[in-house]
Amino acid sequence: MMREEEYAILNELLEQKNITKYKLSKLSGVSFATISEISAGKTRLAKCNAETVYKLAKALDTTVEDLIFDCMEYRQGFETFKSNVCHRVKDMGDIDFIINTLESDEIRGLYQRRWYPESLYLLAMVDYLSRENEVPLCTRYDDIRAARLRETLFPSGILVMCAASRSDLPKQDSMMQAIPEFMRFNIVESEVRNVW
Repeated sequence: MMREEEYAILNELLEQKNITKYKLSKLSGVSFATISEISAGKTRLAKCNAETVYKLAKALDTTVEDLIFDCMEYRQGFETFKSNVCHRVKDMGDIDFIINTLESDEIRGLYQRRWYPESLYLLAMVDYLSRENEVPLCTRYDDIRAARLRETLFPSGILVMCAASRSDLPKQDSMMQAIPEFMRFNIVESEVRNVW
């Protein structure tokens, strides 16, 4: 049985923003039927695909994390999190993404929840975009910058290539091409711009 919080968040946001389900469908590009099923509790928001949740969050002028946080029984997969962050960068632009992330203090919030991969990935993204745009680093996260994941996190595509080839060569190649700000935290990331 679905808990009330799992579908109430969408209804609350619709009411707060004074938006009808029909208008949300038009703004987001998500079908009216899907929105109706979510708001009626027939479809779980946390089980929707990342694109649907992202479109709804954008149309409601909120973050994906805020939209689904209360209804998550478990945290989303790391690959989904990375994809959502890259989409936010693409849609917002580098500077607005940096400002929004720093103002929301999402990095610290994730770190305090002990969601270290997500927190460090987000901090790496802010640091990378700061370097790319010649913006000074925010020193508020210097304590977190001293952290590092125990095990290297590779993109799922690299792990699949290693399994298929029965070789660690794809891992070695990906580490050589990784963006330094991500590697500092033991996260292998080489492409943050090529998202669709």
